Amino acid sequence: MASTNQGVLAIVVEQEERDEQLRRAHRTIFRELEDALRPPIPQVEQVRLAVYYSSAEDDAPTGGDLYDVVVMPSGELHIVVVDAAGHGVASTRAALNIIHAVRVLSLAGLPLESVVERAAAILQPVYPDLTGTVLVARFDPRTGMLRVATGSHPPPLIAAPGEPAAYLEVWGRGLGYPEPGSDHVAERGLEPGTLVLFYTDGLVEARRDLNAGLDELAELTWRHRELPVDELTDTLVRVMHRKVLHSDDTLLLAMRWMP
Repeated sequence: MASTNQGVLAIVVEQEERDEQLRRAHRTIFRELEDALRPPIPQVEQVRLAVYYSSAEDDAPTGGDLYDVVVMPSGELHIVVVDAAGHGVASTRAALNIIHAVRVLSLAGLPLESVVERAAAILQPVYPDLTGTVLVARFDPRTGMLRVATGSHPPPLIAAPGEPAAYLEVWGRGLGYPEPGSDHVAERGLEPGTLVLFYTDGLVEARRDLNAGLDELAELTWRHRELPVDELTDTLVRVMHRKVLHSDDTLLLAMRWMP
């Protein structure tokens, strides 16, 4: 009996070791996949950038919330935040299609006010079920001028020195909506030290009340505005998600202009 028990115990221990090895392998694959989908933030003179991302599903390292940050030939910073409908790999593919279409059109010189509309015109005949919101921003670190076009995406939050944090009003319709595209391009000249937040609705809808979430994000951003951007993103998400009633992918990109 003792010999049998020892044999069973050895089998159990071996199985647990194999399970742990498999879990470690999965975590490694997930991290590598996340790194491939979320490229490193470029180093830009006079600009501090940081990104926070978390998936709504523990067993799915990716989702429909993606970003793109590229330095354009003009020297402007091209910033895109996408929130494709759904979760998991299918929504990741949709978000990548939007990201790539917007980048190619932007590099080809299409005016900012036309990018969302043109991206929808290209993608929707090929992917008729594709639905998502998108924000496209251009920032000139030489002048401090920020320009934003949107397709149904939450507005950027701006915290200028000495002023309460406020949202930049810009309207438009996303991909999969009737008449997609941005109604106009919002412009704002930033003061030195100004902080700008780009995000997806998973950050502000954790408690199912969008307006309350937006108000809290503005208040928290003003309270913690002096933190370095990488610490700021972690702090904001941790506080905003201290009570989660509605789980969703969350993406937060912070930019501070330091001329």
